[in-house]
Amino acid sequence: MSEVVKVAIVGSGPAGASAAAHAAKLGMTHVLLERTDHASDTIYKYQKGKFVMATPDILPLRSDLSFQAGKREEVLEAWDQGLDRHKANVRYNADVSAITKQDGVFTLSLAGGDTVLAETVVLSIGLQGNINKLRCEGADLPFVQYQLDDPDEYEAETIVVIGAGDAAIENAVALSRLNTVIIINRRSEFARAKQSNLSLITDAISRGDVQCYYSASPSLIEPGVLVLETEDGEARVPCDRIIARLGASPPRKFVESCGIVFPSADAGALPEVSETYESNVPGLYIIGALGGYPLIKQALNQGYEVVEYIAGNDIAPADQPILEERFSGMGKVKVNEVLASIRTSIPIFAGLNPLLLRETMLESKVHPLKKGEVVFERNDYSDTFFTIFRGTVGIQINPSDPTQMVTLGEGEFFGEMGLISGRRRTATVVAATDCVLFETTRRTMLKLIQSVEEVRRTLDKTAILRQVQMYLTPGVPVEDLKTLVDTAEIHRFKAGEVLFEEGDEGDHMHLIRAGSCTISKRIGGKDVVLNYVPSGNYVGEMALLSDMPRSATVRAAHNVETICILGQSFKALMQSNDSVRTAVEAKFRERIRSNEQMEGRPEAGNIIQFLVEQGVGEGTDVLLIDESLCVHCDNCEKACAETHDGISRLDRGAGPSFATIHVPTSCRHCQHPHCMADCPPNAIHRAPDGEVFIDDSCIGCGNCQRNCPYGVIQMASPPEEKFDLFGWLLFGKGPAPGDKTHLSKNKTGGSASDVIKRAVKCDMCKGIEGGASCVRACPTGAAARVSPEDFMSLAMSGR
Repeated sequence: MSEVVKVAIVGSGPAGASAAAHAAKLGMTHVLLERTDHASDTIYKYQKGKFVMATPDILPLRSDLSFQAGKREEVLEAWDQGLDRHKANVRYNADVSAITKQDGVFTLSLAGGDTVLAETVVLSIGLQGNINKLRCEGADLPFVQYQLDDPDEYEAETIVVIGAGDAAIENAVALSRLNTVIIINRRSEFARAKQSNLSLITDAISRGDVQCYYSASPSLIEPGVLVLETEDGEARVPCDRIIARLGASPPRKFVESCGIVFPSADAGALPEVSETYESNVPGLYIIGALGGYPLIKQALNQGYEVVEYIAGNDIAPADQPILEERFSGMGKVKVNEVLASIRTSIPIFAGLNPLLLRETMLESKVHPLKKGEVVFERNDYSDTFFTIFRGTVGIQINPSDPTQMVTLGEGEFFGEMGLISGRRRTATVVAATDCVLFETTRRTMLKLIQSVEEVRRTLDKTAILRQVQMYLTPGVPVEDLKTLVDTAEIHRFKAGEVLFEEGDEGDHMHLIRAGSCTISKRIGGKDVVLNYVPSGNYVGEMALLSDMPRSATVRAAHNVETICILGQSFKALMQSNDSVRTAVEAKFRERIRSNEQMEGRPEAGNIIQFLVEQGVGEGTDVLLIDESLCVHCDNCEKACAETHDGISRLDRGAGPSFATIHVPTSCRHCQHPHCMADCPPNAIHRAPDGEVFIDDSCIGCGNCQRNCPYGVIQMASPPEEKFDLFGWLLFGKGPAPGDKTHLSKNKTGGSASDVIKRAVKCDMCKGIEGGASCVRACPTGAAARVSPEDFMSLAMSGR
C-alpha cells in the first residue's frame, strides 16, 4: 500500500507553495501536486516584466517564502528558491482528476493513472487554471492562443486581442510597440478594467496605436481570418495571431465532484469554509482565490496557517491583531464571535464567506457612538458606506427641524446615496441610541458589489426604495410604493448616450441617481441645450402627464445611472396620492417656463453644452475664469505656488474657452474621482467639504496622473530648499549664499536622480482660512469656483 502522507496540497500557487514550504519546515509528510512543469502557474503566465504588488500594506506577511513587490521574474525566483531551501516535496506534471474519501483517507487520482493517499487535502487551485476559451468554430486553430508570456517575441504581425479586462488591455498595449494590434470588446466600453488600464487602452486607441471593435463578438475563425458579428453586420479581420484573454471561472464541476457544496447557484459563488479554512468535507481545506482571498500576500499567509491548523496548532490568522484593534472600542469581544454575529445580523454581508468578511472588516472602521453623536452632516462630501451592528441611528429628514427623523435599526445600512452619486450627503445622521457602526470604504463596497451578486441585489433593492422616497415621493408610505419599486430597474448610460429622443412615445421616466444629463430640443435644425439636470432629479415626467410624445431629448452628460420607472406604475401612484401629483405638476410647469426661457437664449444653451463637453458636469467644484475681466496678471498661479511650496497646481493659460468663459487646467474635484480609483497606497481622499487631496503616503506610481482624463495632476519633485539668511547666520542651517551643491541633492542627501516624484494637484487650499488662494488673489474677480448646480444661472447670466 502507498504511503499515506499527512497532507496533499493541490496547486502550487502562492497559497499552495507557502503551505508546502511550511509543511516541510515542520517535518510534516506532504506532497505538493502541480499539473504543470513549474510552480505558480498563474503568475508564471503573467506578462513578462509585469510588476507584482504586495498589497494590502496593512497586513503582515506570515510565510516561509519571502515576498515583496517586484517584477514577476523576481517573485517567481524567490519562491522557487524558497521551495528548494525548505526541501518541499513537489511533484510536477501531476494533474489531479478526482478526490475521494474512504475510511478517513483521501485518494487523489492523477491523470496518468497514479494515486496519492493523504489524511488531509488542501485545495489551492485558484481560478486561473480554468481559463475561459472561445466558443466558436476554429477556436483551437494553431494561431489562436489564450496566454501571452513575452510581448517582445512577436514583431511585424497583425495580432487580434480578444477581451476587455486588465490582461487583454496590458497585452494589447505591450504588443502594439512592435505589431499592428486590434482589440475586440464584446461590450461598448471597458467596464471591467482597472482605471489605470482603462486610461492606458483609451489613450492607445485615440493615438491610433491600437484599433478597437466595440460591441463585437467572434462568430468564426478561419486560417488567417477572424469573423466578427458587429452592430453593422459581419466583419472579416485578417490577422497573423489571435490572443483571447477571456478570464477564468471557478472550477465548480471539479470542486463539487470532491463533495464540496457551494452556497448558491451564482456563477461567481465561492465555497463556504470555516475559520480554519476547512470545507464542508472534513479534512478537505480550501485556500487562496478559490476561498475568496485573491491577493498574493493573503494567499501566502493562508498557506502557512492551514498547515498549522492541520498540525493541531490553534494559531490566530495574521490579520487577527488588526481586527482585535478594530473591534477594541466595542469592549471585550472575540473577533470570531463578532464576525459570526455580523453575518447573521447584517443582511447585506450575509452572503460573504468568512474570509471575504474578514477582508471587508480590514477595510472598515468601527465607530462606537453615544446617543446624539453625529455620524455625518447634511452636505458633507463623503462616500463611505455604513452598516448598523448595534443600536439605532436617526436620519434627519427636515433640515429646519432636527426632531423629524427616520430611525434605522440593527442590520440596516445607510450612506448608499453618497456611495452611488458621489455628491453631498442629503441628510444629517445621528446616533438615536448608543450604537456601533461599521464604516466601509467606497472602494471596498464597489469590489463587493461587482463580485458578490447578493450584495448588489440587496443594495439596489433598498437604494431604489430610498431614492424614490427622497427625490420623488417624500412622505408616501412604503407599502404604497411596492408596485412602483418592484417594477423599477437600474439603467446605465455612458457619456453622450440618449435616455430618450424628442418625439418618442413616453411610457417611462428616469430618476437620475448618479451623474447628470442635458435636455435639448431641435430648434432651427440644430440641437439647443435647454437644461442641465444633476443627480437627485427626474426626467421624462412631462410625457407621462401630458400623454404626448417626448418634447425634448435627454442625454447623459457623463456616465449616468438612473432608476427607470414604468409610466403605468407612476400614473397609478399619482392617481392615488394627491401630494405626489401636485409636486410633479409643479415641476412640470417650472420646466415649461425654464425651457421657454432657454429657447429664447440659445447662447445660454451653448455655454452649458461647452461646459458639459469639458467634463465640468462631472466635477463638484470647478475653477472658471471670465476672460472679459481677466487681465492676465497670473496672480492666481503665483498665489497657488506660494500656498503649495512653490509648485502651482494651476495652469491659467491652458484649457479651452467659449465666449468669455475659460476652463483652466485645474482639478474639478469629481463626484467619483478618477484619480482615486487605482491608488495602491490609498493616498487620495475626499475631505468633508469636498476637496479631493493627496496625502504624504503617495509612492509616485503615477496611476492617478494617467487616470485623470483632464490632465490636472502632475508628478513633481520635492521643492528646492530655500536660502534662509537668518537661519544660516544664526544657526548654520541650510545652504550658504552662492552654494549650489544642494541643488544636486534631495532632502535625504541622495542625488537628484534618486528623488521620487510625487503626485500634486489642486486641493482647494484645504484647511486655509478664506478658501482657494487663486480666487482670493484675483484682483478683478475674474476667477470663480462653481458647482454644476450653478450652470443654469451661469449660462443665463452669460458668465
